[in-house]
Amino acid sequence: MAISLLDRKDVDERYTWDLSSIFKTEEEYEKKLEELVSLSKEAEEEFKGKLKDPKTINDCLDKLRVIFELGGLLGSYSYLYLAVDQTNTQAQTRQMRTASIISEINSRLSFIESEIIQLDEELIRKAMEVSEDNKLFLKEIMDKKPHALSPEVEKTLSALSNILDAPYQIYNRTKLADMDFENFTVDGEEYPLSFVLFEEKWEYETDTKLRRAAAKAFARKLRKYQHTIATVYQTQVQKEKIIANLRGFDSVFDSLLFSQKVDRELYDRQIDLIMEELAPHMRKYAKLIQKIHNLDEMTFMDLKLAVDPEFEPKISIEEARTYVEEALSLFGEDYLNMVKRAFDERWIDFVQNKGKSTGAFCSSPYGSHPFILISWTEMMKEVFVLAHELGHAGHFYLAHKHNNIFNTRPSKYLIEAPSTMNEMLMANYLMRNTEDKRMKRWVLSIIISRTYYHNFVTHLLEAAFQREVYRIIDDGGPIHAELLNKFKRKVLEKFWGDVVIINEGAELTWMRQPHYYMGLYPYTYSAGLTIATEVNKRILSEGQKAIDDWLEVLKSGGIYTPIEFAKKVGVDITTEKPLLNTIEYIGEIIDEIIELTEELDG
Repeated sequence: MAISLLDRKDVDERYTWDLSSIFKTEEEYEKKLEELVSLSKEAEEEFKGKLKDPKTINDCLDKLRVIFELGGLLGSYSYLYLAVDQTNTQAQTRQMRTASIISEINSRLSFIESEIIQLDEELIRKAMEVSEDNKLFLKEIMDKKPHALSPEVEKTLSALSNILDAPYQIYNRTKLADMDFENFTVDGEEYPLSFVLFEEKWEYETDTKLRRAAAKAFARKLRKYQHTIATVYQTQVQKEKIIANLRGFDSVFDSLLFSQKVDRELYDRQIDLIMEELAPHMRKYAKLIQKIHNLDEMTFMDLKLAVDPEFEPKISIEEARTYVEEALSLFGEDYLNMVKRAFDERWIDFVQNKGKSTGAFCSSPYGSHPFILISWTEMMKEVFVLAHELGHAGHFYLAHKHNNIFNTRPSKYLIEAPSTMNEMLMANYLMRNTEDKRMKRWVLSIIISRTYYHNFVTHLLEAAFQREVYRIIDDGGPIHAELLNKFKRKVLEKFWGDVVIINEGAELTWMRQPHYYMGLYPYTYSAGLTIATEVNKRILSEGQKAIDDWLEVLKSGGIYTPIEFAKKVGVDITTEKPLLNTIEYIGEIIDEIIELTEELDG
C-alpha cells in the first residue's frame, strides 16, 4: 500500500519554507498590519482632493510605493501560510482578515488613481517628467483613462475586491480541504488517493490496472462536486464580463488582455496554430507511448506514462541542488548566488502533506525574497520543475533588485518565459554531460512529456477550452457543468483525434486547474515557452551575447511590452514564425526519441 500523506505538523521542517524572513513573529505581523492601516489613513488625509500639481502627485505616489510594498508582504505572508495547509483554520482566518483589511485600504486609496485620471493629460506628462520612479505607473493610469469609472464606482469595486476574489478562494477550499478522497481497491489491496497523490504519483503509475483504477476513482470524486465548482466558475467569468461591460470594453477578451498589453491576434494565434500544427506531432508521441507500454488501447488516462519509466533515476533534494546549480551557473555569479540562497535559507517548500496546494508555484513579494512551493517525489523529472520555479524566482530577484515596486511586474504574456527557459537549460546541461543513449532519450522525453506537454498541451488545451467558455459569456449565455464537460471533451477529442480515447471522466479535467480564476493565463505558458525556445537556440549558437541579452530583459521588470521584451532578445512575436519554429522543434525531438527507441530496442 502506498504511503498516505502526513499532516503538516508532522513533516520534516528542514524541507519546508521559512516565512520568518518576512515577519519573525506573529506579533511583528500584527504590528505591520496596524502600520499599513495607519499609512493608508495618513495618505488619505494628506493627499485626498489635492492631487493637482506634479509635486503633490509624486509625493503621494512615493508614499503609495511604501504602502504597496508593506501590503504585498502582508498579503504574501498570510497566503503562503495557507498554501501549505488549506485545512488550517488559523491560517484561513489570518488570510481572510488580511485580505479584508487590504480591500478596505485599496478602497480608501482608490481616490489616487481616480483623481489623477481626471487631470489634463499634459499635467500628467509633467508629473512623469519630474519622477522617473513614478513614470510607468502614471503612464499606465493614462492608458486606463478610456475605461475608468467614476471615483465612487472605483472605490466600491476596490472595497469589494476581496469578495470579487471569492471564487478562487472557494475553488481552492473545495478542492484541497473538502474533497476527501476515499481509498480505492485493486485486486483486494487498498491504495490512498488525494489530489497530490493522483497528480504526482498515480498518473505516472506503470501498472495499467492500478493507474486506470486510480483515474476512475479520482473522476468519481470530482463528479460529485461538478455542479458546485461549475457554479463557482460561472460566478468568476460572469464577474469578469460585468466588469468588462462596466469599463466599456467590446468583449471580455479585450478586457482581460488589456493588462497583458497584447491584442486578440497574438492570443488567438497561439491557440489556433498549436491546435492545428502541434496535434499531429503529439499524436505520434502518443502512439509511441502506446507501443512502448504495449497498451491494447491508448486512453487519456495513459498520456502521462514515461517513455522509459524503469530508467528514471531517483534523486534526493541535495542531489537535485547540484544539478540545478551547475545547469544555471552560465547566468553568472549573482544568479547562482540566488539559487544557493534558495536552498540555504529555506525559500523552498518541498514536502508533501495534507491540504497543501497542488502543483508548484513561485511567489515573489517585493521587499523579501521569492518563495517556491513544490511537492518533491524524488523522481528526476522534479529537477525540471525546480528549475522552472527557480526561473520565476530569478526573474523577480533581478527585477526587484533593479526596479522600484511600480516597475517590477511584466505582462502576464511573458511570465512563463524565464521559467521555461530554465527547463531548456537543464536539458542542455544533461545532454552535454552524457554519451549514454538511454539517458539522452530520457532527457529528450522529459522535454516533451514535461516541458512541452505541460506548457504546449495541458495549458494550451485549457486555453482552448477557456476561449469557448468566454465566447458563451460574451454572447450572454450561461455555463453549467454539463456544458463545461461538453466543451472540455470537444477540445480533447479535436486535439488527440482518433489516436487517443477520451475516456469517461477525462472531461472533468476542467475542475483540476486554478488557472481559470486568473484571467487569460493558460495560453501564456506556450507564449512564454515560444520565446524561451527561440532564445535557447541563440544561447546554444551565440553564447554569452545571448545570455547577456536575456539577463538584461529579466532585470527590466515591467518596463517593456511583450513585443518589446521579445525584440530585445531577438524574437519577433508579431509574426507566427517563432511559434511555427517551436512546433517544428518539438516534432524534431519526438522524431529523435523514436529513432533512439528503435536503436535501443534493436
